[in-house]
Amino acid sequence: MSTVDRSSCLTAGQYKINAGHLNRLACIYIRQSSLKQVEHNRESQFNQYQLAIRAEALGWSKERVRIIDTDLGQSATDSSNRGGFKDLVAEVSLGHVGIVFGYEVSRLARNNSDWYHLLDLAAVFSTLIADSDGVYDPRLFNDRLLLGLKGTMSEAELHLLRQRLEAGRMSQVRRAEYRQHLPTGLVRLPDGRVVKDPDEQVRQTIELVLEKFAELGSCQKVLRYLRTEKLLLPRNQRSGFQAGKLLWKEPSQAAVYDILCNPAYAGAFVYGRKQSDPTRKKPGHPSSGLVRKPMEQWLHLQRDVYPNFISWSQFLANQERLRQNGTSFLPQAEQQPRGAARGGQALLQGLVRCGSCGARMQVCYKRSVHRYQCDSLLRHFGLPCCASLHGASVDQVVREAFFKALRPAQLDALEAVLARQEREHQRLLENWQQRLKRAQYEVQLAERQYDAVDPDNRLVAAELERRWETRMQESRQIHEDYERFVRQPVTSALTAEMREQLTHICDAMPKLWPRLSNSEKKELVRCLISEVILRRVEADMVEVRIVWISGHYTIEQARAPIRRDQDVSGYDQMVLRIESLLEQGLNNDQIAAQLSREGFHSARHSGVSATCVQKIRLKKRWYLNLHRSRRALQLDGFLTPRGLAARLGVERTWVYNRIYSGRIDPIYVHRDPQSNIHLIQDDPDLISRLRQQTVRPRKSHIHRGS
Repeated sequence: MSTVDRSSCLTAGQYKINAGHLNRLACIYIRQSSLKQVEHNRESQFNQYQLAIRAEALGWSKERVRIIDTDLGQSATDSSNRGGFKDLVAEVSLGHVGIVFGYEVSRLARNNSDWYHLLDLAAVFSTLIADSDGVYDPRLFNDRLLLGLKGTMSEAELHLLRQRLEAGRMSQVRRAEYRQHLPTGLVRLPDGRVVKDPDEQVRQTIELVLEKFAELGSCQKVLRYLRTEKLLLPRNQRSGFQAGKLLWKEPSQAAVYDILCNPAYAGAFVYGRKQSDPTRKKPGHPSSGLVRKPMEQWLHLQRDVYPNFISWSQFLANQERLRQNGTSFLPQAEQQPRGAARGGQALLQGLVRCGSCGARMQVCYKRSVHRYQCDSLLRHFGLPCCASLHGASVDQVVREAFFKALRPAQLDALEAVLARQEREHQRLLENWQQRLKRAQYEVQLAERQYDAVDPDNRLVAAELERRWETRMQESRQIHEDYERFVRQPVTSALTAEMREQLTHICDAMPKLWPRLSNSEKKELVRCLISEVILRRVEADMVEVRIVWISGHYTIEQARAPIRRDQDVSGYDQMVLRIESLLEQGLNNDQIAAQLSREGFHSARHSGVSATCVQKIRLKKRWYLNLHRSRRALQLDGFLTPRGLAARLGVERTWVYNRIYSGRIDPIYVHRDPQSNIHLIQDDPDLISRLRQQTVRPRKSHIHRGS
């Protein structure tokens, strides 16, 4: 330890030190900004530790000197990560500290917030501040002014350092020479040039992910495809005990999304995709607060810098497709996302917009029946929902309009699909063969490492033997998966019969439609339809405005089932028509058929059912001819059985018994040709005779003697 000029220490501000200061602690605060400085700038540490000797020279005993060096390797931009500085402030606020030593102000703080907070506490509790230049009392105006200037200069110095570093960095960024982490599949040569990874399997796997997304159109579908085919994704490990190695890991949604969203695969050099947002920083987490910015807010973008896996136009199309696959329907967005085509029954999922408020409509399922519902007013203002429309009826109208809009497709499209499937199968086959070669190499490498180890070193030999066995098990599993892949059937080419059937896809599409999956149907509809606007114009009528990709639109009408027949459009006209048809002598089935032919419909059917006719007729007390005839007392001057029974004051069965038994002479009885009921002549003699028969004879009483 070097000697210190004790005379200079005694004269520099010694008059400010009193017995109260000496009875308290002398805290030596030591800090360096980075671990690299801690490791290499040892002289700075030495000078800071020498402050303990200065404290002893100023009168503090060795036992009262406390060194705080827990913040070595921590930046002084803020105090959230500096536990030592927090302990120092706590000791000062408790009145335990007589003086605080720091080699310079920048060691204590690099921002005025922390610096003035310490000065305020020091002034309240009469704590001195000392640096390499002297001793200061924050209660004195001149000292406080000088300390404030030093703190301001320290903060300004940090700003200048940052400005210089940032200017140098941005100069490299503008020349596209800034060295940043490259994604897996790109490597940087020692001379600084960037080339594709020499590993063919790595390149083909990246290309496969990008091509499958262009085909399937969904990150989740690509992920399911990779897991179904049991394909692994490469990853250059940047940290951990395996840093610098190429690892093959199970595919995940985050890994697939990173490949699709990284512009480096399109050959572009980009800086500033993530930028710091101070409002989102969390105390104790230095890397927090980074926010992913949209493309128009990137700090620098330069194309054709790296070797590309896809074109820039394809990259932009992928980003737009990912945005459309989102489900965050923001009202302020210019182009609303549609969401990925899923397996639900709703054909217009993600395409439907409310014709009343203009918000995106949601799909609601209940008992396998879907409805298009707009709850925008409910969510934002607590008002009732705009509309809840029957989905199947709307889908049917849009499907028919889609079939009409189709034009005959060329057979080359299908042949291109089959050729692409053949190329894909060949690529997968090559991928599996490369995996077999890699697995065989790993087994041979593990075997050579095991053979090269000293047999007496049993611990190492046991570990190498375990790795060898693990590699052999992995190789065996890969061989089994490869054999299963080879046994899978491959799509054959088109036959002459199939070629003839698919010549006119326009005619074949309605027949092929039921065989397609729901997601495939939605993908086909989205090829021609941009959005569908729905608005209820009647209780059972929905206006369907189909906006095509070209910008033109078509207006159709969809008839939706409702609960009550009274709410059906044209209900009053249908009631009047039922009355007129009833007067013509038609029954329920005949009336229902006639109404359906004339275009009337009921609440839940496209036509009119006999049950619907019967309900309306009974509600209006309109009865059929037969029913009216049976309830009538007279028809055309003849008595009906009901009328004769009422005339005689007896039951109808009494009249029918005498008709069937012949006690009413058949010459008085005949049947009505339309209603087929019995009609009896209103003859006074007949009525008189029948009236006499209604009088019951008195029973004779026989008296028996005892």
